[in-house]
Amino acid sequence: MERRGPQGPSGAGQRGEGEAVAGLVVAMDGPSGSGKSSASRGVAKALGLRYLDTGAMYRAMTWWVLEQGVDPADTDAVAARAVEPEIVSGTDPDAPSIHVDGVDVAGPIRGARVTGAVSQVAAVPEVRARLVALQRQIIGDGGIVVEGRDIGTVVAPDATLKIYLTASAEARAQRRHAELSGGGAEATTVEAQQAELARRDKLDSTRKTDPLSLADGAIELDTTALDLEQVIAEVLRLVEERGGSAARSGPGGHHYERA
Repeated sequence: MERRGPQGPSGAGQRGEGEAVAGLVVAMDGPSGSGKSSASRGVAKALGLRYLDTGAMYRAMTWWVLEQGVDPADTDAVAARAVEPEIVSGTDPDAPSIHVDGVDVAGPIRGARVTGAVSQVAAVPEVRARLVALQRQIIGDGGIVVEGRDIGTVVAPDATLKIYLTASAEARAQRRHAELSGGGAEATTVEAQQAELARRDKLDSTRKTDPLSLADGAIELDTTALDLEQVIAEVLRLVEERGGSAARSGPGGHHYERA
């Protein structure tokens, strides 16, 4: 593991249009509020790659569980029904989408009800097995930036480049508060968000199946003092530094079944 601190924006790593990056798989892991989503989408756009938000898939499953009246704490009930919903995740970084049984749930999955239950549902082994299989199908032969909490460790352990984004608890809480406030969500405070993030961190890092952890070979990037453009620029530089030749030969020789 390598730790990277703040570096200024440089634009390094950006490839010319039409460059061969079809086999590239960039794994972006990290806790909530570390900047994964915005940075992953920015990197995908800059490289002309697809983008997958695996967290949205767990939120979609959680939304469905709640809609069915299943108690998210009832792991047996959740496990028994985890195979039922059809979950389709779009991979356009300009307009990521998520549908459950044909219903657009991009808005509902970001509400407080789903947020409060998603860590419970995501910890159920049968849920993780179902969604990891779907995620690997979407990854296919590559050409994608994938964000989540177990990408470098479980979903794509042979990814061309593995990044682990982190930030201070205060910075993460402030970002999440700004995100929720800007999106018109119910009133909250930075302190409340910090407490909620601490709760989710504990659940995500201590679950028995696929806990949040630093993958072997991952580069840890502290985003506390970085703005979005700087984070994207650093990841693009790392893609160029670490992934240039691998992008042309495929992600570590590993083949994922294409959906």
